[in-house]
Amino acid sequence: MLLSAKARIFVSRHPADFRRSYDGLSGLVRDTLEQDPLSGALFVFVNRRRDQVKILFYDRNGFAIFMKRLERGVFRMPGHEASELTATELAVLLEGFERESPINVGFSA
Repeated sequence: MLLSAKARIFVSRHPADFRRSYDGLSGLVRDTLEQDPLSGALFVFVNRRRDQVKILFYDRNGFAIFMKRLERGVFRMPGHEASELTATELAVLLEGFERESPINVGFSA
């Protein structure tokens, strides 16, 4: 997944049901994040345990989903309902953190 500096990235801190796929996540984008899933933006969701992340995006001819599962630690998510991230902040989020990590980049546990 190539990311341009102009990419818009939205993240939801509420856990998503990871049985959802393209249509289900698109519904969350519309209903929860109040965004257009066809906009070309990236939409980031985590599961309840926060050890998995799904990123939904639309690229000119269809939807794609990027998934990552941590073997240890959790993903730290923003402390508010929906937030727009920079590409750098997304990269930090995707690294994951140990539960005891003292690193804080503006995300709450």
